Amino acid sequence: MSTPERQCWLNDCPGLIPYNEALAWQRSLLNERVNNPNLDDVLILLEHPPVYTIKKGGLDEYYKNLDPNKHEVVQIERGGEVTYHCPGQLVGYPILNLKYHRQDLHWYLRQLETVIIQTLKTYNLPAETIPGLTGVWIEGKKVAAIGIKVKKWITMHGFALNVNPDLTGFQQITPCGIADKPVASLTQWLPEITPQQLRPQLAQTFAQNFRLHLTSAPLSATSAPLCVSKITPEYSSDSKTPVTDH
Repeated sequence: MSTPERQCWLNDCPGLIPYNEALAWQRSLLNERVNNPNLDDVLILLEHPPVYTIKKGGLDEYYKNLDPNKHEVVQIERGGEVTYHCPGQLVGYPILNLKYHRQDLHWYLRQLETVIIQTLKTYNLPAETIPGLTGVWIEGKKVAAIGIKVKKWITMHGFALNVNPDLTGFQQITPCGIADKPVASLTQWLPEITPQQLRPQLAQTFAQNFRLHLTSAPLSATSAPLCVSKITPEYSSDSKTPVTDH
């Protein structure tokens, strides 16, 4: 017998969301679920203004060219090394209770990679993983970074997919501590692609892979301090196309 779908609220945020506000939002959602594990899962999709994020205890050789007086730099608690967020990069923050999915962090990381790969393959992009590294690559160039934190099997942070960003910000750092492999954006293969085009497909693929019933979230559903999600159809993991209740 298949496992019933779990409810997940989709916050598909328009505009640019400041990183520290999104971080506080994630922490609030995580702590609510630590205190009440029965709460539904959440998926946040958004874009950030330019910002560098560095894990606590990260190696400064990877970001020694950063000037805090010129660049916003935030220290955070996720895995991975320094990375860069900016407009044109689609960021996903799943707040999932892995006790309802699978209590295995390696499985979770591979699932996030699979979501991105399957999304990109709908555009006939040859996305893949590289053994021993976390993230998604096309022709040896990194297009998606992944970094997570888990507390009592509740997840936060997530993935960042370079859709059509200005990549010059990456020149100040060694992204994710990987010096010998360049980053790229999807516009190298699809010049007209935008994050707005990708969001519905990515949300649908996420729901399918995690067996979730994904519903657009009203403001009250997830204690969101930042934005009300756009009015979007519901996505169900047993459907290949958006379905809307009538």
